[in-house]
Amino acid sequence: MTTETDIPVRHLDALESEAVHIFREVAGEFERPVILFSGGKDSILMLHLALKAFAPAPLPFSLLHVDTGHNFPEVLDYRDRTVAEHGLRLHVASVQDHIDRGLLRERPDGTRNPLQTAPLVEAIHTHRFDAVFGGGRRDEEKARAKERVFSLRDEFGGWDPRRQRPELWQLYNGRHAPGEHVRVFPLSNWTELDVWQYIARMKIEVPSIYYAHEREVFLRGGMWLTAGDWGGPKDGEPVETRTVRYRTVGDMSCTGAVESDAADPYAVITEIAASRLTERGATRADDRMSEAAMEDRKREGYF
Repeated sequence: MTTETDIPVRHLDALESEAVHIFREVAGEFERPVILFSGGKDSILMLHLALKAFAPAPLPFSLLHVDTGHNFPEVLDYRDRTVAEHGLRLHVASVQDHIDRGLLRERPDGTRNPLQTAPLVEAIHTHRFDAVFGGGRRDEEKARAKERVFSLRDEFGGWDPRRQRPELWQLYNGRHAPGEHVRVFPLSNWTELDVWQYIARMKIEVPSIYYAHEREVFLRGGMWLTAGDWGGPKDGEPVETRTVRYRTVGDMSCTGAVESDAADPYAVITEIAASRLTERGATRADDRMSEAAMEDRKREGYF
């Protein structure tokens, strides 16, 4: 069982220092940055580091959440409490709004994760954001492993690996043409284990669904999914009560739970250290659509 004395303090200090440096670089180089904040653990960590980078001054960025309409209630409650606690400004881009306006159509499988791109890009243009902080990490998925810390995006939000710039000696180039913007990933060099070790060390609160709890779930495609208005379960998919937790949280229709008895950060760290599957590989159905699912979405403007 992992304990407080097992936390690699110097390693986490180096990661924290790098992230704080990135936040300050963006504040000095861009006019209208925004932080993507969903209430998931990576965005929680990102907000914690941003607040730390500018304390005791107020955070110079607003927050943006792309709401699929199928989010976990526990996560939305956490999001709203955090925004109120710190007196932050939250912009919400809604997938449901785009569907109601006829700009998007529901997918046959009910998942809305791939539908987030259009609301995201519209919000970026509407509010004229020139830098968008995201919580992506290189250990999550092979397309994200190619990502730079400063990721240049075209006027449609699209990602072209041939246009990305070298980042030697932590020197970041934020130049972009009118209409373009830069996605910024201050957690690029963190791993899932690093994130949880930092959460444990700093005693950061996260939504309760990250820890073991009893939940009614059903099995689909080898993953335990939560029933909801999005269309699950189908006939032949019996609902069972299991003790589970979530390694990542997103759209309920494509985010699977894992069976677990890890009820605190140190138990989670022990569990992750023994795992041989990444969190997205183990629990995200949208990444299983094809070998290049994430890269295809990034080229279209996804996170």
